[in-house]
Amino acid sequence: MDETEFWEIIDATREEAEGDPDEQADLLVERLTRLDPDTVLDYARHFEARFNRAYHWDVWGAAAVLLDGAGTAEEGFDAFRCWLIGQGREVYEGGVADPDGLAELLEEFDPELDGDGEELGFAADEAYETLTGSETPDLGIAMPAGEPEGVPLDLAHGPALAARLPRLWERFKAG
Repeated sequence: MDETEFWEIIDATREEAEGDPDEQADLLVERLTRLDPDTVLDYARHFEARFNRAYHWDVWGAAAVLLDGAGTAEEGFDAFRCWLIGQGREVYEGGVADPDGLAELLEEFDPELDGDGEELGFAADEAYETLTGSETPDLGIAMPAGEPEGVPLDLAHGPALAARLPRLWERFKAG
């Protein structure tokens, strides 16, 4: 599976789920179980590489702004990174390159419905286990160690978030 095929699966399932991340996860599992186990592992590697790439202070700050502080916990940030991948290539790539740019990339954002894509992160594991009866083997992709990339940010300090992510803060927090 190449990168284009990975994003095609993400986009197709998001559109079919009408943006609901839990429904998208179910559709991903269904779609992935139609593939062979090696292709599912390829998909998992693509997902994991993007999950790790989004391990950045400014992406975490964006999660904190969008999720009203719920994204400040590591578990919330993990779920947010999965959700960000689930939004497709344009939103993911744009959001990782410029997290403040999510202010323009996201048409809407409801912290009660959006931002938690934890189940998307388990779709490949579930599909692989369904196909093989075994747990997903080690993908050979090292998890980021220590602190996220970039300049540390006080995720609980509104003025620091507003200064680092002014467009996102203005659109989703101000007013």
